[in-house]
Amino acid sequence: MDGLTNYILLLPPVAFILFLLVSFGLSALTRLFSAKGKEAAGKEKAYACGQENVLNRVQPDYSEFFPFAFFFTIMHVVVLIIATAPAGILWMAMLYIFVAVMSLLILFRR
Repeated sequence: MDGLTNYILLLPPVAFILFLLVSFGLSALTRLFSAKGKEAAGKEKAYACGQENVLNRVQPDYSEFFPFAFFFTIMHVVVLIIATAPAGILWMAMLYIFVAVMSLLILFRR
């Protein structure tokens, strides 16, 4: 393969389509070897430890989740910025760390 073919195969949309086709092919191939089973009334229903699966009407509260999600986002962005920063701009990395610490203090203040 020449360089252009390698480049085209590594493009994200092309690679996605190739992996999607491979996964569909593997799914079709393994379906041939799977157990067929009998048709039954509850065959497609969810199974929960021998009990009927009832709908859960509880609305989850995400108020505790969002501070941790923001913490995760802030820390990962700061790490990515500092890890990819050129060696000559130490002051910029220190500024990012300072801003991250301040934003985390604001995020977790009570």
